Amino acid sequence: MIPFVLSNDEGRSGTPVSAEALCAGRPALDAIEAGIREVERDPNARSVGYGGAPNLLGQMECDASIMCGRSQRAGAIGALQGFLHPISAARKVMERTPHVMLVGEGAARFAAEMGLERGEMLSPEAREAYLRWKQERVPAELRARWPDGPLAGLLAPTVADDIALGTTCFLAGDAGGDLAGGVSTSGWAYKYPGRLGDSPIVGAGLYVDNRWGAAACTHTGEMTVRAGTARAVVAYLKKGASVRDACLEALDDLRNLKGGFLGSVVIHAVDASGAPHVVCIGLKTAAKYRWWEEGMKDVEQREAEACFATG
Repeated sequence: MIPFVLSNDEGRSGTPVSAEALCAGRPALDAIEAGIREVERDPNARSVGYGGAPNLLGQMECDASIMCGRSQRAGAIGALQGFLHPISAARKVMERTPHVMLVGEGAARFAAEMGLERGEMLSPEAREAYLRWKQERVPAELRARWPDGPLAGLLAPTVADDIALGTTCFLAGDAGGDLAGGVSTSGWAYKYPGRLGDSPIVGAGLYVDNRWGAAACTHTGEMTVRAGTARAVVAYLKKGASVRDACLEALDDLRNLKGGFLGSVVIHAVDASGAPHVVCIGLKTAAKYRWWEEGMKDVEQREAEACFATG
């Protein structure tokens, strides 16, 4: 396999880091973690880590997952507060525990036991944006007794805002023929506290299997959780579909969903040889993604195949 890395456009700061790791002969898992860590500390990545958006209470709750294609071992972290690199916490879950996922206070306790870096997760820009949002969207009587009072009524979708939905996802292959994937996010902007999307859900937001390929999803995790989208893409690859056809079949599964919140989704996939394809549904303009493979001087920005209708 020619070493490669694919990321969504939110991962632009980390893609060269992953490429450099692969050029140095490091395994795909290391390259994934290194690239995503760069995005998690990037204040310009508005849906991930330090630059991301908080929940309704102004708290940063971050989610991440990582998966090894050789063994299908995986680790995930959910609603993690106070630690700079959720992707590293997810990898520690995979390597140091018999579990796949830890969330909330348990996730933070574990990250501390592992000696992971603590830090303020809400950038000044994100804090200012949150305070503006609260002033504009929260009724005065609720602001007066904040944070007490009902929050669910504030959850009207804000998907028109460019920070409302997002994630970073990375898929990589190394010279040894191994695939790996990782996903990290601060989640839906101004979400209900404790909300988990697809990013920490293995099979929904991420799935990797050396035999067939890998897939990762961004945007409306509520949909891809219901459809098991990442695992579905790999299952379609197993049944002989091309990487493009596997993505399109998974989009058909999403179109079949009825009720609930239906929004945009971007599917990123590679087959077992490393051939990529990215498709998006429900976006006003086609999504962008980043691609690098050994022999390329620079990372390329490419455009996803767009399927604009959600139903």
